[in-house]
Amino acid sequence: MRLMLIVLVVSWRESAGIDERLLKGNEVPKSKGKPRAPKKGRPIDPARRRYCSFCKEKVDEVDYKDVAVLRRYVSDRGKIKTRRVTGACRRHQRQVAVAIKRAREMALLPYTASVAAGDDKRGGRRGRG
Repeated sequence: MRLMLIVLVVSWRESAGIDERLLKGNEVPKSKGKPRAPKKGRPIDPARRRYCSFCKEKVDEVDYKDVAVLRRYVSDRGKIKTRRVTGACRRHQRQVAVAIKRAREMALLPYTASVAAGDDKRGGRRGRG
């Protein structure tokens, strides 16, 4: 009976992929891959942090009729810019998104950018195969 129990425990450990080193102590196996290279790009500078312009001006609600302010939060393609790009806080970014959607519905802002004739840089699937 005892032998059967030991065989079951050993086979369970093997099928579950549990390493004996992890069961015995706090040893953690070392990774087999190469160490990661540092990320390329601009170094993170905490002194150059963006702050929410609405919080600076102590704006309580973002107004959908203020198209000049809302245009700063829309890309040239007509997409709503992300918090990482705009620097707005979570609360105001959500209000900006709702205000942009309301302004689009009232035809104060366009849904998409107007494409000039002959400007086919982003042609989609045309010309493939």
